[in-house]
Amino acid sequence: MQPAWEDPRIKSGMEQQLRWRRELLAAGGKPLGWKLAFGGPAALERLRINAPLVGFLMADAVAASGSTVSFAGWKKPAAEPELAVYMGKDLSSGADRKSTTDAIAGLGAAIELADVDHPSDDVEGTLARNIYQRHVILGPCDATRAGGNLSSLNARVFRNGAEMANTSDLQALTGELITIVGHVADLLAHFGETLRAGQIIIAGSITPPIWVNTGESIGFQLEPQQPIFINFAAAT
Repeated sequence: MQPAWEDPRIKSGMEQQLRWRRELLAAGGKPLGWKLAFGGPAALERLRINAPLVGFLMADAVAASGSTVSFAGWKKPAAEPELAVYMGKDLSSGADRKSTTDAIAGLGAAIELADVDHPSDDVEGTLARNIYQRHVILGPCDATRAGGNLSSLNARVFRNGAEMANTSDLQALTGELITIVGHVADLLAHFGETLRAGQIIIAGSITPPIWVNTGESIGFQLEPQQPIFINFAAAT
């Protein structure tokens, strides 16, 4: 199977994206970690890719659970409930499965907010735009989930207080967790970056994107953890 970085669309898109990230870091921005997208079987086939796309997260993108976000000026706002993977050790390219699991310090809930302002079929352009990333809401790291332990974990998603999804299959739309964490390390290494201890990976939406409107709220609970949620400002 062709490595992702040999796809010219991914090569060019990642080079543009990481150049932007380095500019943000040089200007004083603080790194948070990485994001995955389009890891489900249908998305992989549609985009003609063999692994999820990778983007970056910056610390100033974090919004507190319970806060209110405005998406004035956004084109197509979406909320995505995701697993957050907390890295406890650096992970190098080519790491085996045991090394990958040993590097994961715990798991938590995340909600990513995205603005789908570009056709996703344009893989290069989507990567260059950092895969629509705008904000992320994070729950605490659950250290009992070290190693990427998903056993008995159940996810509930709420829209305006009403449950809209309830599933224990957290990998159907993302790809297998340990495999995709290793993929992040491999891809970053090819472009001169390293998956570092202390960084977070949000692993891709466990539901189809939730297209949100002003005045709504989205909540996400990884039972038995407490839920996180985000409100969207009413139209003015």
